[in-house]
Amino acid sequence: MSFLLAHLSDAHIGPIPRPNLAELLGKRVTGYVNWLYKRAGQHDMGVLARLVADMRAQSPDHVLMTGDIVNIGLPAEIALAKDWLATLGGAAEVSFTPGNHDAYMPDVTKLVHEVFEPWTTSELPAPGFPYLRRRAGVALIGLDSGVPTAPFVASGRLGEKQLAALGALLDETRSEGLTRVVFLHHPPHVGGARLLRGLDDAAAFEAVIAKHGAELVLHGHNHKPSVAYIANPDGRTPVVGVASASARPGGHYPAAAYNLYAIERAGDALRIKLRRRELNEAGEVVEAGAEELVQPAT
Repeated sequence: MSFLLAHLSDAHIGPIPRPNLAELLGKRVTGYVNWLYKRAGQHDMGVLARLVADMRAQSPDHVLMTGDIVNIGLPAEIALAKDWLATLGGAAEVSFTPGNHDAYMPDVTKLVHEVFEPWTTSELPAPGFPYLRRRAGVALIGLDSGVPTAPFVASGRLGEKQLAALGALLDETRSEGLTRVVFLHHPPHVGGARLLRGLDDAAAFEAVIAKHGAELVLHGHNHKPSVAYIANPDGRTPVVGVASASARPGGHYPAAAYNLYAIERAGDALRIKLRRRELNEAGEVVEAGAEELVQPAT
């Protein structure tokens, strides 16, 4: 089995359509000001377009987009983001999971789930999260960590129900001999993000992996590349973060990038190789390093 998986995150599609006064309630006021005076200068849709073109040229078998597709959760933003997500490929070949900006206000969460439902279609009988997609020997398991929070708080949460369902799915797909890839927006390991920005139940997520295992966990949120590990029954599970897909070079965060994972399995021997592709100062998308995350035992 050979499978090429692409992963991008935190597109922050812009510019934000001009909101009316009724839409600028609560957290949206601070978020809109933050966009005008900070984020608008950090996120470039031309950069995003170049990154997506390069990604599509790599011909991945599947694409994961791990949230923060919008900024302050306006319905007009969500409509633009839906059109953009369709440029990544067909809904059967692209999977999405929401971030904290996609759950910016309580009233927008249901709309996000409805609009992006084609990219979260599951093989499970129950709707919602977690969802499961089996693709060529790989189990893609999407989680939703996006929850409405107070101003200046960007934390996430999975909740007991989602975590219990995840454990059952990991057992089921392991018994099928599938390579299990779990993906969500927030870094799910303890200490994976700053105060008020992390996953509230990261310790509970780590406990699920420690008991049931997984071959790979992917996330966004921090706008920078990272690799960490969580102990599992057979060793350890790599937890990989990716930079924002629209970040301008030379800004506050690392330049826009996406990750490619070459997943190869022969019998019980599994190899996962990570390649990073990022935008350089000249505006070209180039190879930025490679790393063996999992390799067959010798």
